[in-house]
Amino acid sequence: MVRTLTTAATGMQAQQFYMDNISNNLSNLHTVGFKRTKVEFQDLMYQAIREPGVRNFEGGMAPAGIEVGLGVRSSSTNRIFEQGAPEQTSNPYDVAIFGEGMFQIMLPDGSTAYTRDGTFKVSSDGSLVTSSGFFVLPQVAIPEGVSGDNVMISGDGRISVLMPGDINTTEIGQFELARFINPSGLRALGGNLFGATDASGAPIISTPTEDGAGALQQRYIESSNVNLVDEMVNMIGAQRAYEIVAKAIQAGEEMLQVANNLKR
Repeated sequence: MVRTLTTAATGMQAQQFYMDNISNNLSNLHTVGFKRTKVEFQDLMYQAIREPGVRNFEGGMAPAGIEVGLGVRSSSTNRIFEQGAPEQTSNPYDVAIFGEGMFQIMLPDGSTAYTRDGTFKVSSDGSLVTSSGFFVLPQVAIPEGVSGDNVMISGDGRISVLMPGDINTTEIGQFELARFINPSGLRALGGNLFGATDASGAPIISTPTEDGAGALQQRYIESSNVNLVDEMVNMIGAQRAYEIVAKAIQAGEEMLQVANNLKR
């Protein structure tokens, strides 16, 4: 009976972690560029009471063994990098990626982070920055006197402006996208940012629309790829599984009480 309690306890813990993940996905339903995560589980070790193929005292071979599982654990949280729905905006500095790739962002310590959030702004010195004020790499500076309506971003990442008094546009910069062999191996840094790890591999830098990188679309952002209906269904399933496992603990406790009362 003690094994029943400990095994069921691992199930309750696993379902609680599953619910935590669902809650995070639902909380980021309207976070630009957010990628939902999926929890993956593994069963724990098994206690072998009889190994398969053991011969009995009569010489016969047992076709199957006797094993008792000891519960479950969460093995990983897999980030799903599916394309989010495009959403049109009125900001000329908003940029969405259609396809693979991530924007490169320079953090205050000089390291590079990566994001799908293309809600960019212009700082006081004209630099293109994120909502948190981090520089976009390669760095781009919008010339003084150029309004947002005169900034053009092409699908292949070229940034052009129409200077006051000119009739032809001037190219001032170029977006570059980073791709990873294993994007699920990226480390979430918060603030819509990711960091490279040994599991993700080194970033593969390329120009948009080239070498498998996606295309850019100005005045669009990429919505979260969280599916509200799916997460609600998962939440109901996690709640029911938690209740059932809790019932198993309750049933195991009642059976222990019956065993303890045999002498009375």
